[in-house]
Amino acid sequence: MAHKVTIEPLGREINVGDNQTILDACLRQGIWLPHACAHGTCGTCKVQLLEGSVQHQGASEFALMDYEREEGMALVCSARPVTDVVLEADVEADPEAVFHPVKDYNATVETVEEPAQWVRRFILKLDNGPILFMPGQYIQVEVPQPGKPPLKRCYSIASSPRDGTRIELQIKYTPGGRATPYIFEELKEGSKIKFSGPYGFFFLRKNGHEPVIFLAGGTGLAPIKSMLRVATEENLPRRLTLIHGVRSQADLYDYDFFRELEKINPNFRYIPVLSARDPEKAWDGEEGFVHEALGRLPSFKGHKAYLCGPPMMVDACLTTLMKGRLFEDSIYCENFFTEEDKSGPLKRSPLFKRV
Repeated sequence: MAHKVTIEPLGREINVGDNQTILDACLRQGIWLPHACAHGTCGTCKVQLLEGSVQHQGASEFALMDYEREEGMALVCSARPVTDVVLEADVEADPEAVFHPVKDYNATVETVEEPAQWVRRFILKLDNGPILFMPGQYIQVEVPQPGKPPLKRCYSIASSPRDGTRIELQIKYTPGGRATPYIFEELKEGSKIKFSGPYGFFFLRKNGHEPVIFLAGGTGLAPIKSMLRVATEENLPRRLTLIHGVRSQADLYDYDFFRELEKINPNFRYIPVLSARDPEKAWDGEEGFVHEALGRLPSFKGHKAYLCGPPMMVDACLTTLMKGRLFEDSIYCENFFTEEDKSGPLKRSPLFKRV
């Protein structure tokens, strides 16, 4: 049974289908609402219910506390209306954002690679594309479950929007993950796959001339690779620095790609950093963690910064940036929140609201 949902202060009314989340309905019907993880973990999509009631499925008790539920708060990424609803959301949009409604896509796995240990790269050829997206956004892949509704897992797009008929995904192996057998054992070249997108509000702002620092941990590199591709394709007139942190050389990937990008784009500098270098292998690059390599830069005051990776990495980098006098209005983040993060409170910087 469909229910009507009114979004204030826009005054927009939409129909939300049976077993459909409010966020999904909004994004498919041309209404953008703030969201990040899309599976009830981060709390970014929290809204105030003014009228009506909803049922939450899969929302973390830490992302939406009991007292918040009692006060009529809801997470639209996991809330399904059980009556007609009126809600109030923070819908202030970034003037550089280009909203592309969420759609469903069918694709064929064209290429499967293993660029580093525990990382799988997929090139998907869209059968009903192209997909329109901003560099930095992500998709939700359907993971089949026999006799059950499919799981949905979020993966950032690493390719440029210039050719939306093919997209690149970089996926890390998660021991014990419910989607891991499907991603790492069943998906082969020629496999069919379903996904929806685009999602998220982590995207490259192209206006301005401030130098930019990109900070990535592990496969947090994916959305930043998309951003750097676009910055190079469009010859954005700004200095660009990428610091990519991994554990060891066996975990480092796309090294040649970014070294080649340095040759193509004279404004770009690439700094890979290892936290646990193999002493038996030659390495003359940076060592330590991403935030430590960041702290060794001469200055980042007056820059813009984009961060993507595990929450601990993002938090450490935020602290370093703020010590260097770079603050919230110049920083854009994407944390990697998994289903496992629902079991405990998320660590958040008290000085940074968007994390």
